[in-house]
Amino acid sequence: MKHYYLSFFLFLIVIQAFTQKEINKLDSLMSSIYAKDRPGAAIAVVIKGEVIFKKGYGIADLSSNRPITPSTNFNICSMTKQFTAYSILKLADERKLSLDDKMDKYFPDFNSEVARRITIRHLLTHSSGIIDHYGYVNKSQFKEFWDKDALNAVKSVDSVYFPAGSGYRYSNTAYCLLSLIIEHVSGYSFPVYIRENIFEPLKMYKSDVINPGFKIPERAFGYEFDNGKFNISDAGESLFFTTMGDGGIYTSVNEYLKWIMAIQEGKVLNSGLIEEAQSPHSSIDKTRNLSYGYGWFVVGSGDNKIVFHTGSNGGFRTIIFTIPSKKYSVVIFSNRTGIDLEDLVHEINRIFKIDDKTYVKLESLIS
Repeated sequence: MKHYYLSFFLFLIVIQAFTQKEINKLDSLMSSIYAKDRPGAAIAVVIKGEVIFKKGYGIADLSSNRPITPSTNFNICSMTKQFTAYSILKLADERKLSLDDKMDKYFPDFNSEVARRITIRHLLTHSSGIIDHYGYVNKSQFKEFWDKDALNAVKSVDSVYFPAGSGYRYSNTAYCLLSLIIEHVSGYSFPVYIRENIFEPLKMYKSDVINPGFKIPERAFGYEFDNGKFNISDAGESLFFTTMGDGGIYTSVNEYLKWIMAIQEGKVLNSGLIEEAQSPHSSIDKTRNLSYGYGWFVVGSGDNKIVFHTGSNGGFRTIIFTIPSKKYSVVIFSNRTGIDLEDLVHEINRIFKIDDKTYVKLESLIS
């Protein structure tokens, strides 16, 4: 028995030393990419359900030179969609709506030829064909632009990109409409619903959704890197930055990990809804086995399934990469442009000897 315990103890020492070697490589990689005196990133890595690394690099706010830490709050851009989708699924599970409900049930003044063909499920999976709101907005009429403004921009448009359910086109407009459906069905504003039904149960007390007059502590500001210098690119610089359902959440790596760990552990959140969200529902590329779930991109299946999403808003860039069967996750929140986070995640996977050969770079699949 003593020999058994000694062998097990030595095994743990070897494993820890092996992990520390990889952690040192990761730290060196991140330090080589994100300089101490420039906008940077916060990162966390989870292996077999354990957070083995988290750290901040660079500056959160160039006006104060405040450093980035795992507690720094970033706009997580389109990673917000996983929270919007989960909220819709939760309301459906409570029988307050159906994924097969048509849009005209919630938007009676929407062009009827469009609204009576598009379902909530189509909106969730980017298969609605709904026209993007960006080209239908007179920017001179707005100081701030919200989800209801996206609705007003497209509700009278009588054309679609393709018939509902017949194709794929990534749609921020669709997720703006989903946030309005959440408000309509729940009776709460989108930020309040997210706060009370997700953030508070997960004890994500410092996370929030951008809203009029909102303030968030330890906030990072976004920066565009252009011609060798950084220019601020945040809510004040981009009219469409402030829509909520498609990309309005602010959170930190520390707090987002509570969401990821809850997903992995099957606790607090409804694990059945998570499984549904992270399953393929709308095919994007059959040759690469790539689909969209509900708020997540999905590639492969079974033990080889990879679930991921990226985000881009102003100067913010974000990514979450997970392999559910391995309880492996990499999350990076960045407040600068000019770094390809998908390539960076691939380098991190190589360090930890994670097989990601089926991983598909999104490239033109998100706009």
